[in-house]
Amino acid sequence: MPRDPNVPDEFEVYTLVLLRRPADAPQMSDEELDALQARHLAYRADLRRQGVLVANGPLGEQSDISMRGLSIFACDLAEAARLSDGDPSVQAGRLAYDVFEWWVAAGTLAFPGATTPVGERRSMPDD
Repeated sequence: MPRDPNVPDEFEVYTLVLLRRPADAPQMSDEELDALQARHLAYRADLRRQGVLVANGPLGEQSDISMRGLSIFACDLAEAARLSDGDPSVQAGRLAYDVFEWWVAAGTLAFPGATTPVGERRSMPDD
């Protein structure tokens, strides 16, 4: 059976991490939250300096307010999960995360600030 012409010949597969606020997140004072947020941002800035975190930022208007932020990593799923486990906000229980692959048509995205290759070139498997 011929390949669907709407399916790209090649994809770039990226590792994404979706940060979300768990329903049972612990309550903290404003001062504790401010200090935790500073540690969270510093941790993620360090990952960016290391070149493993390529793009990162909070989510604004969305249908699910538990979704807090999205990151694109230049590593595999297991490493992205390990690094996310080290986030102070995850360790404190204020954030949880989901890790997944995102398949994008090859050549769709560019990361000019990346210091290492981002994404893995793949073809869609034939059925």
